Amino acid sequence: MSRPLPLALVQAPPRPATAPLSGFAEDVEHLLARFPQTRLAVYPELHLCGVDGPPSSTGQLQEAAEPLDGPRSRQLAELAGDLGIWLVPGTVCERGERGELFNTAPVYSPEGRLVASYRKIFPWRPHEPYDPGDRFVVADLPGTGRIGISICYDAWFPEVARQLAWLGAEVIVNPVMTTTADRAQELVLARANAIVNQVFVVSVNTAGPVGTGRSLVVDPEGRVRAEAPDSAATVLTDVLDLDDVTRVRTFGTAGLNRMWDQFTDADTPIDLPLYGGRIDPGRWRPATG
Repeated sequence: MSRPLPLALVQAPPRPATAPLSGFAEDVEHLLARFPQTRLAVYPELHLCGVDGPPSSTGQLQEAAEPLDGPRSRQLAELAGDLGIWLVPGTVCERGERGELFNTAPVYSPEGRLVASYRKIFPWRPHEPYDPGDRFVVADLPGTGRIGISICYDAWFPEVARQLAWLGAEVIVNPVMTTTADRAQELVLARANAIVNQVFVVSVNTAGPVGTGRSLVVDPEGRVRAEAPDSAATVLTDVLDLDDVTRVRTFGTAGLNRMWDQFTDADTPIDLPLYGGRIDPGRWRPATG
């Protein structure tokens, strides 16, 4: 059995600061005209927030912030519904119920609904002023599988990818705005997170001159399926077969390693002092859709 997910990762510069949503619908329509089989379109971090680089002031971000039931989100939901696709439009500045400022990745369905939203748990300290999120988020794509969302610096914390995989994510979608020299390390982390969790990882970075690009798609055994060679604006397309996750977990990475089957019923829990908790063998295996 095959569970194909045709996707397009749009490595692009941020939308203009004066009117970040203006022309975005046309951009997505043009994308689908070029790649009509696309079911999931993903854009970089802060793509629609009117910033032309890593934000230098909290005021700039506060000005861009809206609640998730605001006009920007309604426009994006309508766009996804009109085009009949899953849309992750990068991340947006979200105004919380108590005035918090979150860096949030929304997920819109082909029916034109906001079906999930993830608030970045690990803002890049001390450079980012966001309030951190407090929960991990997955979203079901009916008939295909489950995706999990992380944002940029989250990839540096292995707990995020592990938790998403445990929640049943078969693809981790990672919108990024990396403008610094550490994109080389992020490419390693994308492969490592894919390998140790046996999931697909797709990481889409901002294009130059703002971002360093090099977006990529990694399979559940850590092989790079597609990669932008530089920071130039481009689109990466691929068709992921989510049954590859099932295959790799069943037969092992390189036909060998089956980390999710590590424990037996006779094994005792392992204390994890760092977390004030433990690994419980009875709870180790990931959820299934």
